[in-house]
Amino acid sequence: MVNATQLKAGMVILFNGDLCRVMKLLHITPGNWRGMVQTTLRNLKTGAKLEHRFRSEDKVETAYLEQHEMEYLYNDGSFYHFMNTETFEQTQLDKETLGDAIHYLVPNIKLEVEFHEGQPVGVELPKAVDLKVMETDPSMKGATATGSPKPAKLETGLVVQVPQFVEAGEVIRVDTATGAYLERAKK
Repeated sequence: MVNATQLKAGMVILFNGDLCRVMKLLHITPGNWRGMVQTTLRNLKTGAKLEHRFRSEDKVETAYLEQHEMEYLYNDGSFYHFMNTETFEQTQLDKETLGDAIHYLVPNIKLEVEFHEGQPVGVELPKAVDLKVMETDPSMKGATATGSPKPAKLETGLVVQVPQFVEAGEVIRVDTATGAYLERAKK
């Protein structure tokens, strides 16, 4: 059990008897009133999203999750397939379970897959991933890194804002928490 004020995005909690992942949260401290934590939760069984406001003194039960390092293999259209790097056992997750993580999955990436009572419930992505720019507007002559950004479509379908000097075919590093461009990937 943790205080509601200790919740973080990505945590898995037991809420009304169901496993739920904290998608977003906002600490609210309105004037003379007591603080609150406004959360957006996703039910891991049904995929439904719900909003809930916890009081700052509320206790929340966190779920125990096992984590296993796995390698992402491929997407067959319905499921995303992963292989345990120690036992070589394979498991699969659907698009709803993975959520926005699908935008950062490239073959052979290693990540932590979370299990609750033997069932996979999600993944923990690395802090940043390297993705190839598939299409973007041409560079403007004399553009600098501080100039206005332009959209770039990456190999996974994710669209991020990049500096003007980034061109199609380059590999860039993207923050998995915010989906923001960080830098060009080192070769």
